[in-house]
Amino acid sequence: MHQQRIIYDDTTVRRFIIASVLFGIVGMAVGALAASQLAWWQANLGIPYTTYSRLRPLHTNAVIFAFVGNMMFAGIYYSTQRLLKTRMASDLLSKIHFWGWQLIIVAAAISLPLGFTTSKEYAELEWPIDVAIAVIWVVFAINFFWTLAKRHEKNLYVAIWFYIATIVTVAVLHIVNSLALPLSGMKSYSVFAGVQDALVQWWYGHNAVAFFLTTPILGIMYYFLPKAAERPVYSYRLSIIHFWALVFIYIWAGPHHLLYTALPDWAQSLGMIFSVMLWAPSWGGMLNGLLTLKGAWYKLREDPVLKFLIAGVTFYGMATFEGPLLSIKSVSALGHYTDWIVGHVHSGALGWNGFMAAGMFYWLVPRLYGTKLHSPKAADAHFWLGTVGILLYMVSMWISGVTQGLMWRAANPDGTLLYPNFVETLLAIRPMYIVRFAGGSMYLVGFIMMAWNLWKTARAGKAVDGETTVVVEPPAPVAEPVPAKAPTPGWVQVVTGRPLVFAIAILTVTMFLGWAKPVRAVVLMGAIIALGEFAWIVTRRDREAGRPSWFGLIEGKPLAFTVLTLIAILIGGVAELLPTIMLKQAVPAHGQAQEPYSPLELQGRDLYVREGCYTCHSQMIRPFVAETQRYGDVSRAEEFIYDHPFQWGSKRTGPDLHRLGGKYPNLWHYTHMMDPRATSPGSNMPPYPWLAEQRIVVKDAPKKLALMQRLGVPYSNADVDSAEARQKTQAEGITADLAAQGVQVAWDSEMVAIISYLQRLGRGPQDLPAPPEKAPAPPDRLPAATIASEEGR
Repeated sequence: MHQQRIIYDDTTVRRFIIASVLFGIVGMAVGALAASQLAWWQANLGIPYTTYSRLRPLHTNAVIFAFVGNMMFAGIYYSTQRLLKTRMASDLLSKIHFWGWQLIIVAAAISLPLGFTTSKEYAELEWPIDVAIAVIWVVFAINFFWTLAKRHEKNLYVAIWFYIATIVTVAVLHIVNSLALPLSGMKSYSVFAGVQDALVQWWYGHNAVAFFLTTPILGIMYYFLPKAAERPVYSYRLSIIHFWALVFIYIWAGPHHLLYTALPDWAQSLGMIFSVMLWAPSWGGMLNGLLTLKGAWYKLREDPVLKFLIAGVTFYGMATFEGPLLSIKSVSALGHYTDWIVGHVHSGALGWNGFMAAGMFYWLVPRLYGTKLHSPKAADAHFWLGTVGILLYMVSMWISGVTQGLMWRAANPDGTLLYPNFVETLLAIRPMYIVRFAGGSMYLVGFIMMAWNLWKTARAGKAVDGETTVVVEPPAPVAEPVPAKAPTPGWVQVVTGRPLVFAIAILTVTMFLGWAKPVRAVVLMGAIIALGEFAWIVTRRDREAGRPSWFGLIEGKPLAFTVLTLIAILIGGVAELLPTIMLKQAVPAHGQAQEPYSPLELQGRDLYVREGCYTCHSQMIRPFVAETQRYGDVSRAEEFIYDHPFQWGSKRTGPDLHRLGGKYPNLWHYTHMMDPRATSPGSNMPPYPWLAEQRIVVKDAPKKLALMQRLGVPYSNADVDSAEARQKTQAEGITADLAAQGVQVAWDSEMVAIISYLQRLGRGPQDLPAPPEKAPAPPDRLPAATIASEEGR
């Protein structure tokens, strides 16, 4: 035996920390600007690139992928090397990973304000950037699993389990949700449409939160919290249950974002049931973290690191209580589309992710630079400033959300709406938007204080790479007899061990009994496999002398562990997605199906997507009396079959638009875009005057129809060939109508195209009105009824 000195690659860790802090400031500053725009519409600055609807995706992507992503990679690179007692397998791959990820972030920061977006929340980046993300993620995965292969520590610690789940699941989510056909270098259309696209998107969207913002941060919690507390993890057995229950159940929960929509009822019910089930494993993880501090709570008084880590875990518990609560249908009926959801999301992002990042940074940076933290008092001040900021943010959004939900459904004794004008709600919650801005700004100031503190700490020391010594056993000489050892089971034997055999045996019976009800059988399949795995992993121990438990074998087999994790996350994904994507019955026809968009309407729809209108407006009328009174007929699944991508939205800062078509004359839409307050006094919507000046690319119309043909939209070749002519004819009809009201606008202007799309929403060609006998009033004297309309934000 001989000793081998291992020097860790901490340069990469330092780089990721610097990037995380810098991009965190940028992402939060953009968030503060966007929050100010909801309270003061003038903060949109009157230019295309700084409107709320373009900045909001930039903010979410910057916080998720730039701030938390870089923080996550820093924690993974640091802890993985120490848990496996080996340097990362390839310094070159580490560099490619770091610089590739930063280039992706820069590409996102440039492209999103320019309007290049897929409109799929948390996945807005266009196809070339999506390809780059996949490539860099593969680089990261190769480096990670290669490091596992050359490790000097046989068993995998809890944190490594969560890192494996993150790498595998994020790859699956990203690839499936990003499937699209490119139109040009920065424009593509999702291969899914309508209901299917909505389900795939929120299967991704919810699990991006689960496997990018939760599981890797839990791995970081399991490493850094015991280190900071100088205590072992409270319960190893609880961590096993926490991990497997979380990765299996989480993947089913996405449909709870689509309750009361046109999504099939069975998918909604599954999403709600599994979301409620998430309470148990989530709180199991929270308790495991909090109880790790058992016997050391007194350290909270003096150690800012523990303050942040424990507060972060507490916010995780709060967010994972509120999430399942909001997934209950009756609660969702009130809270969905409101600011309550915004408050919930930020309690996790600011409290869980932000505080865990701060705690990790305050612990790591002094060690990475061989010195002490510059100012524990400044870190303490950061903690209290951030905590108060989070609470102001959350409470204001709770009040705002409940107020919105109650006002939208409030009725007079005769059943009519008490607040028919949507802007009335907006005016009522404006004070809460101001409080929200103040709370978010406080949090940002605290974060900037942390950046200063970490910079001063680094300046006081110098970069230090950690190291360790491992004992390496040389191969035995050939001449010496090798003592017989009990054979070690291979990964195939582990994966097909008794727990899976037990589960599959019951599964066979279940499938036989439930063959007539395939969905029920799939659900039972998942439940049985989960129960079988949990029962055997936790309680079964091999009684034979010298043999480890079944789970103990898995811990030493990274490939087997990865395969089982992949199976656990695929069960829920396949069970929910395939029936909806593959079966025509998933989109039942209860009325008039959607007709394909005209070439001009398709151009206008792309502008609607580019401007980010989905960030403030939904296109989904739920089956509630108040909604049908306010907006019109309930939305039906078959009305979205040609929508690539879907535009249902997740937030109503403005009213629902699904039945907007034909509701107002072209002049109203023109005036609303040029000056929203001329039609909707009190609106906080920014004006869009550039739409009247900029031109559509006329020659793109045939290309778009041809691409839609490939996606299954029933355009004929004649439709494609005549696209430009049809586009011009429809546009000239709108411009002639506007000219009759005294408004001159070019037929190929973006304004005309987006008006054509808005006039189409919620109706087919058979519903188009005849030309008006009498022209409406000019824009400087619109009818009083129009002025008082609800169509403002």
